Amino acid sequence: MGRSPATRRKRDAAAPRERVLASALRLFTRHGYFNTSVHDIARHAGVSIGSIYHHFQDKEDIAHALYADLLARMVGRIEQIRAVHTTARDRCRTLMVQLFRITEEQPEAMEFMLYAKHREFLPSATPVCSSKPFAMMREMVREGMERGEIRSMDPMIASTCLFGGAMRLITARLDGVLREPLPAQLEAVWECSWRAVAV
Repeated sequence: MGRSPATRRKRDAAAPRERVLASALRLFTRHGYFNTSVHDIARHAGVSIGSIYHHFQDKEDIAHALYADLLARMVGRIEQIRAVHTTARDRCRTLMVQLFRITEEQPEAMEFMLYAKHREFLPSATPVCSSKPFAMMREMVREGMERGEIRSMDPMIASTCLFGGAMRLITARLDGVLREPLPAQLEAVWECSWRAVAV
């Protein structure tokens, strides 16, 4: 059964915006924010300049929207993990699986999140380590302490011990230092990470 005309119109109206964000992500990660112009994004996305300015005020607005979109996707993933799993161990391990999967399947998204110097072109944006997804990660760890799964300590320290190794492997993979896919490293890094904090 086909979509209704109203649904199709809504989808078609959203399509240029999504193409602009996808193109901005590709160009920002390949060439850098300052080396990418709105005209570059329009050409890459196959949309008119007018279409871009219909959805966004300027290049900074595009970057803001891209950053917010990537954060929102990560928040959604974490919320789903929390809904499906009840223990801190299962939640944190599943999140590590997801982070590795995103890095393999969407390396540009992960690179933009971790490597882009957001403060240079998004001075009002929350730093990524203070963003909602990272706060939710710390909250999972804190809840694990309350349930007696994780040793009592500063949640920031515990979160760093639990996810720091995985994040370092992610950057090594993005940098091309680690040649094997991240899922092949999962069990080893998870075992070390969990042992560092588990009761």
